[in-house]
Parts: sequence; C-alpha cells; structure tokens
Amino acid sequence: MPHRRARVATATGLHARPASLLTRAAADGGHAVLIGRDGEPAVDAASILSVMGLKLQHGEEVVLSADAADAEPLLEELAALLATDLDLVGQS
Repeated sequence: MPHRRARVATATGLHARPASLLTRAAADGGHAVLIGRDGEPAVDAASILSVMGLKLQHGEEVVLSADAADAEPLLEELAALLATDLDLVGQS
C-alpha cells in the first residue's frame, strides 16, 4: 500500500475551505485515498466531513495512503497540497 507523510501547512489548520480543496482533489484523483494521524484510524480523504472531523492543526503530520500501486502521483499531489498554505490559494 503506497503512502506519503505530509505536514499541514495551512496556518489555521484544515477548516472548511482548505479541507474542501483537499477533498476535491482526492475525489477527482480516481483512487480511494485515506488520511489520518499515524497510529489512529484513517478516514476517506474525499469526504469533507471526515477530513474536518480530524480537526487537523497547523504543523500536524498526517499519513496519506491508497490501495492502488498506481496512486503514487495522486498521493504526491495531495501531500503537496497539504504542504501549501491553502488559505492563500486563489487569493490575489
């Protein structure tokens, strides 16, 4: 099972707007992806309610995983999103 570790870079954590950007990318990726803290149950990365339920804060490390070996590019994309302050995405 491929996986990636990433840190939440959004200064305010994964509240509604940043979580929606992440979950939309996960849903559009074509693979089932899980997200969670190491050692805790992971949730569906495409579910905004599940992701927001994790209450992820700035600087927290998460694990992204998928069952498909060809999901590596998607995991890289999601890890890169998490490593970006998503509150700043799309602002001029």
